[in-house]
Amino acid sequence: MLRLLQLELQKLLLNKSSKVLIFISFVLPFFVIILSSLRINFFNFFTLELGHYGLFNFPVVWHIVTFFAAQFKFFFAIVVVSMIGNEYSNKTIKQNLIDGLSKKEFILSKFYTIVFFSAVATILIFIITLCIGLYYSSISEVHLIFRDIEFLLAYFIKLIGFFSLCLFLGMLVKRSAFALAFLFVLFLVEWIIYGIMVWQINENIADKIQNFFPLKSMWNLIDQPFQRIAISKAPNGQDFLYDFAVHWYEIVIVLGWTALFIFLSYRLLKKRDL
Repeated sequence: MLRLLQLELQKLLLNKSSKVLIFISFVLPFFVIILSSLRINFFNFFTLELGHYGLFNFPVVWHIVTFFAAQFKFFFAIVVVSMIGNEYSNKTIKQNLIDGLSKKEFILSKFYTIVFFSAVATILIFIITLCIGLYYSSISEVHLIFRDIEFLLAYFIKLIGFFSLCLFLGMLVKRSAFALAFLFVLFLVEWIIYGIMVWQINENIADKIQNFFPLKSMWNLIDQPFQRIAISKAPNGQDFLYDFAVHWYEIVIVLGWTALFIFLSYRLLKKRDL
């Protein structure tokens, strides 16, 4: 595993555009710190300070930071599809196979890289979130500080699932730009199918089926936190109106799609004449 990971990292770090995108992917989450310290003066009438409204208190800060950090995943998605596009355009995929790398090892090297960068990103978000929470929150009890830490696991699984989808699309079309375009097409297709189901069947069944779609299932891992924030400011007893928790079956669905995308990527490579 380490040999395959090292081989892939060498390829990425020798590519200037990949290095820039990787750097941006790891720097952008730090903008959450800027957001937490943001002060907006509205014509001297009042000053909006997000950090003083309880948005970054424990344990809700785990939810908020992971949700916003997940929106930056598209930069590394470009790196993932570029990994495949460059292999085909530079003919390195054929050379790697000639040098003794099996097709299975080739796909695994890509997957190990995805897991590695997802783990690094998750550790980074853990440190950022912990620092923000400790700075703004008055909570000092350890069990309360780490109560919603499962959002970090959801963030990790979400990254792996999304990047595995990008890997499959890159293998499918061989070109980075087309792979990213297919990602947008998949998003539209999911909502078109959902609309047809609502029209032909009913909304409740359509909602349940939609939760099994690739992109929708990844989105479900970390629900939007805005309603949770609103509920926290509402009277007691309102917290049952919105389920924001990370559920085990949502993780299983995304892991299932991840396994399928990796398997299909391998099958494409195995059947394709290089």
